[in-house]
Amino acid sequence: MNRVFLYLSTAALATALIGCESAMIEGGSAANGEEGSSDGASSGVASSGVASSPGQPLMKATTLEPGTQLHVRTTNTLSTASVRSGEAFAATLEEPIVDGTWVIAVKGSTVRGVIANADPGGKVKGTASLSVRLTQIQTADGQNIDISTNQYGVQARSSQKKDAKKIGIASGVGAAIGAIAGGGKGAAIGAGAGAGAGTAAVVTTRGEAAVIGSESILTFELTEPVRIQKN
Repeated sequence: MNRVFLYLSTAALATALIGCESAMIEGGSAANGEEGSSDGASSGVASSGVASSPGQPLMKATTLEPGTQLHVRTTNTLSTASVRSGEAFAATLEEPIVDGTWVIAVKGSTVRGVIANADPGGKVKGTASLSVRLTQIQTADGQNIDISTNQYGVQARSSQKKDAKKIGIASGVGAAIGAIAGGGKGAAIGAGAGAGAGTAAVVTTRGEAAVIGSESILTFELTEPVRIQKN
């Protein structure tokens, strides 16, 4: 009886020990599984590149606000006698454009523009007028930046006094010829004919051209903001 009891007790103890060992093994496997999952998540973040390397340094940039003045010097004569609306022209920057210690465009930089309007004026009335605006500027690092500015305009001098003088001269010449030909009456007729000829000459002759001379210094203002980034 005692042997049977001892045998049963030994069997029960062995069974209990086996169960504890199995539980410990399963617990260890579960812990290892959790640790593996944690390592996988860390690898995913690293592979995504988030904060894995320092960012690129910010490039210097600035904005030229509307109202910023640009002073330029023309390199050729612009005249309504020779240019047409829409034609391009070139000039040079008269004063540098700076932002603190950064020289955006140096004096002498190429500036481009367009003839906004070239009106030669009418033959009967109206004087010639010419207006231009800037469209592009070259920076110190070689960029060609599109810009928008107001217009700079000039108008030809009125030719009314000159026209009246032409008519008066023609009238006097006609009167002299008429007087020689037919006395007083001929002088009157000749004066009228001369005045008519002088008027016809004025009507068929266009007035003075509007001109912006070479080496003229013109001032423009930006009408839209200009973003410039340093290369």
